[in-house]
Amino acid sequence: MAFIHAGEQDEAVPTKALETKMVKILKWAAKKNNTRNIILHSFAHLAGTKADPHFTKELFDKVEARMKNAAYFCTQTPFGYFLDINVQAPGVSQARIFKEI
Repeated sequence: MAFIHAGEQDEAVPTKALETKMVKILKWAAKKNNTRNIILHSFAHLAGTKADPHFTKELFDKVEARMKNAAYFCTQTPFGYFLDINVQAPGVSQARIFKEI
C-alpha cells in the first residue's frame, strides 16, 4: 500500500513528470518487496498544504493506468474519504519507505 500525499507545490510541476516519478518509485518499492500488487491511498489529512482534490485524483488515475499497462495489479482506496485502515507490514525494512518527489 502506497500512502501518497500531493501538496500544493506539486500542481506547479508538469503532471507527466509527477506520473513518471511516482511510477518509478512504485515499481522500485514493489520490486524491493517482491510484489506486483499496489494499492494507492491518498494520505493528505496530516499535511500542511494539499493539492486540489481534482488534481490529485487525476494524478492517481493516470498512475494507476500506467501501472496496469506495466502488468502490475494496481487499485485505489476510495478517494476523498477518511478511512480507518489497519495495516500490518511484517518483514524487511523496505516494507516502510518514504520518498519525496
